[in-house]
Amino acid sequence: MKRTASAAEFNVGGRIRPSLGAPVNRPKPQRTMTYVTKGKVLVVCEVEDEHDPINAVQTLSKALDSRRGCLLSSSYEYPGRYCEWTMGFVDPPLSLESWGRRFCITALNSRGKLFLPFLSEAIGKAAALSLTKTTDEHVEGTVAEADGFFAEEERSKQPSIFSVIRIFVDLFNSDEDSFLGLYGAFGYDLTFQFEKIKLHKDRDSKQRDVVLYIPDEILVINHHAKQSWRQRYDFVFGEGAGVSCTKGLAREGKVIDFHARSEMPEGMAKREYAPGHFAKLVDKAKEKFARGDLFEAVLSQTFREPCKDAPSVIFSRLQERNPSPYGFLMNLGEGEYLVGASPEMFVRVEANPKGLRVETCPISGTIRRGKDALEDAENIRTILTDPKEESEITMCTDVDRNDKSRICQHGSVQVIGRRQIEMYSRLIHTVDHVEGYLRPEFDALDAFLVHMWAVTVCGAPKTWAMQFVEEMEESQRRWYGASVGHVAFDGHLNTGLTLRTIRVQNGVAEVRAGATLLFDSVPESEEKETELKASACLGAVMHAVDPRKAAGMNGITHVSCSGTNNGRQVLLIDFEDSFVHTLANYLRQTGAKVTTIRHTSAEQALKSMRALDLAVLSPGPGRPTDFGVSQHIKRLLERKIPIFGVCLGLQGIVEHFGGQLAQLSYPMHGKPSMVEVDTKCGCTGVFEGLPKKFRVARYHSLYGQRPLPDCLQVTASIALGEVGGPATPGQESTGDDSRHLPIIMGVQHRTLPLAAVQFHPESILTSPEYGVRMLQNALQLKPIQS
Repeated sequence: MKRTASAAEFNVGGRIRPSLGAPVNRPKPQRTMTYVTKGKVLVVCEVEDEHDPINAVQTLSKALDSRRGCLLSSSYEYPGRYCEWTMGFVDPPLSLESWGRRFCITALNSRGKLFLPFLSEAIGKAAALSLTKTTDEHVEGTVAEADGFFAEEERSKQPSIFSVIRIFVDLFNSDEDSFLGLYGAFGYDLTFQFEKIKLHKDRDSKQRDVVLYIPDEILVINHHAKQSWRQRYDFVFGEGAGVSCTKGLAREGKVIDFHARSEMPEGMAKREYAPGHFAKLVDKAKEKFARGDLFEAVLSQTFREPCKDAPSVIFSRLQERNPSPYGFLMNLGEGEYLVGASPEMFVRVEANPKGLRVETCPISGTIRRGKDALEDAENIRTILTDPKEESEITMCTDVDRNDKSRICQHGSVQVIGRRQIEMYSRLIHTVDHVEGYLRPEFDALDAFLVHMWAVTVCGAPKTWAMQFVEEMEESQRRWYGASVGHVAFDGHLNTGLTLRTIRVQNGVAEVRAGATLLFDSVPESEEKETELKASACLGAVMHAVDPRKAAGMNGITHVSCSGTNNGRQVLLIDFEDSFVHTLANYLRQTGAKVTTIRHTSAEQALKSMRALDLAVLSPGPGRPTDFGVSQHIKRLLERKIPIFGVCLGLQGIVEHFGGQLAQLSYPMHGKPSMVEVDTKCGCTGVFEGLPKKFRVARYHSLYGQRPLPDCLQVTASIALGEVGGPATPGQESTGDDSRHLPIIMGVQHRTLPLAAVQFHPESILTSPEYGVRMLQNALQLKPIQS
């Protein structure tokens, strides 16, 4: 049975409203709801408001350090894709675990024991499943291999561990409840039940491929709706004299304390590969690309650290430092924990009036976060214009569309978001968003299986890429690159890829990270990418305080200023400019005291100001003569006050000393350009400590013509290849008089403490760090020649 949805539930102004993975609103006001499942189980659900959700989450999280259960939490919002929600539980009554084609259903308390006869009977009737052992605490069995041949469209229906999961979904199916279901983790090796791969590496026989729980008490928080509540379940199995009920039985579980570790176990390395080894694997992948065996491949490596703090503490750090749509804390039993902040949806299936909608959000394309929003913007520009990054995500999405086309209605598979930007604590990703609608004969588990595993974690073509991964990587992936989430008994499903995940076992934290490789890949860069991806999780394990936050990364840029400018008096003459107060703000960041005076009052103000350390001539519209700039300069020089000019200020200085101005053929208003500092004069002046080349903001039509008066020295010009810069071979003329190229961007007087720039150091197109540094330098102005 598949969950249906009413039009009223989803329509807003005639548009279909997706849930974005969030829980539906709190059930109707009644305290108890009762329903009968498809398998004739009577479910009684008591609903109770949770009045202190913050404390409830903290209590649940801490409980998971020693008791089995799950906490799923989305702390990331993206319009049309993600919103914030939390669901979790502890002490579930039942677990499903598997190893290859062997499975075990375990009653974790007295309540769970009542499930087993009911499940055992259903499993015994399934043709592909065989029971091998049944006790009052366990039901064990195996799954047969597929017989004969089958059409590719039917591959997801073939026998696998998902045949067992289907029995759970079928028995407990009901449209009445979207919360009851299986919660937990799926391992990477499950894919070998879907696609036949020749295995090369040894496997840990104890490593589980599936750990799923049925909860009987769930904490639910819909952050957007500001609702929080608990749902407590009781179950009635059988009829007549054979009836059994969980009512009155204790909701409890084993308590096994977490054991921290301060040092690595003897003989265990912190890094799976020595530095440089991963880069060599990239070279091997490039050989495959050259031959056409692969289009792309995702190789990974593991990093380890001793786990000094409890999993709940690490989870809290990740939630604070790296908000993500798929955050999770899972106690899987056997001393194994998963703590994660995954950025990527694996598969989400929801019902709406059009049918069962399946969606995915392939992530491919990664660049580091900047130290502030401006550097972020530059990095976004870089990644969006990088052909290699575009190729990566194109191949991923083409494969993803193919996965959906196997089981979706023809014509329904659509790309609804292309190369969209998602920003996380240390990384910026490009993301596509793909949807389709399932054909009537397929369900959410079919959608899960046909995408296993996402091309973004294995490569393409998928089967050959998975074979390559198996041959190249040193260790089994365990949970990495697979999935965590919720298989609901009402037919919907919400799962995230197991990325940015810490696996904790025996006090050792493991973080596995990969890189998408193409023929264009630079081996050393790809190795660094794996290190960068692992860094947020490793940081949460190692550091109580986020080192990046302490360093001021990804926030407001604060420039460290020396105390030498404290108390310096600056007069800022305003030539009716729209940016003058930002310029004053930057000057104050140097420690100086700034007085801003409109040009019409500057002469009077100058007479009343006894001591000045610097005068700044602001930008402005028009020409210098419109404001009598030359007269202002004359008065300042008579007082022997150092001068720094910006844009119009530079033009006024050029004219004051006898130079000429010209007009650009194309005005540069709000345009970025690269400038190059001229170091030949032997004095970098206001550019001291800055790169030889850097980007600036231009707002001007006029510029100082070459040659300048002899008393002025060019300190910076438009860089090679830029509009207004020296022409590169084959470059067309910009239309400006070539005698004046490259256009002057900075000047300094040879014998007076006077300098100017033609660009705007206070604009967002100029790095704030560089802008403030220039103004610091201006306060230390000295003549080029003593």
